[in-house]
Amino acid sequence: MDLTYLIFVMPAVMLSMIASFMVKNRFNIYNKVLSKKGLSGAQAAQLLMRANDITDVQITHISGSLTDNYNPTSKTLNLSDSTYASTSIAAIGVAAHETGHAIQHKVGYGPLGLRSTLVPVANIGSRFGPTLAILGIIFGASAESSASMWQLVTNIGLLLFGGAVLFYVITLPVEFDASRRALKILQETNTLDSEELSGARKVLWAAAMTYVASALTAIGNLLRLLVLSRNNKSRR
Repeated sequence: MDLTYLIFVMPAVMLSMIASFMVKNRFNIYNKVLSKKGLSGAQAAQLLMRANDITDVQITHISGSLTDNYNPTSKTLNLSDSTYASTSIAAIGVAAHETGHAIQHKVGYGPLGLRSTLVPVANIGSRFGPTLAILGIIFGASAESSASMWQLVTNIGLLLFGGAVLFYVITLPVEFDASRRALKILQETNTLDSEELSGARKVLWAAAMTYVASALTAIGNLLRLLVLSRNNKSRR
């Protein structure tokens, strides 16, 4: 840990911890408030998809808590243990959010398609990018004869990690739009009343902040590596 970490990364890490606490806290609060219509998360998702003429997406039950996701490749809406059978406002809000992704897929929402395209880039970039960049910086500083080679390694690492950071940034409009669509269709279908909708909005807002924190953490790490690389070149 050095000064660049404290400046570029630590604030985002702290925000990430706060956001994680908030989403768990909000979910726990509204997971205890049952919906007046008594719909489960799976039933709400089915109702909302039917209201949007989505008939080719399968709702599946997966293990875990808040591991819910929509897979555009297999066209499955995967609801976790904490969402699938629960009739709480929190569960319905989460299920509606994932349904929002299914609606995005149906209407051809651009950022969702771009994010899906970037998945392999993000996986490779997040796994190997920082490691290559750090190795290039460390060995480039100690091996003057091969400094140009190590600078190339650094640049490749930065480029790979930059692709991962782009994925995190593109994720933001995708997630915010899915929540916007979720709240809209919950209201239009009268699945939740205004009081219940307020609770669902609080849960989804807290969840959105975790994506903001992840994006800021990734950006902070990339900026840190860029500064370290620049400082390394200026010392040669």
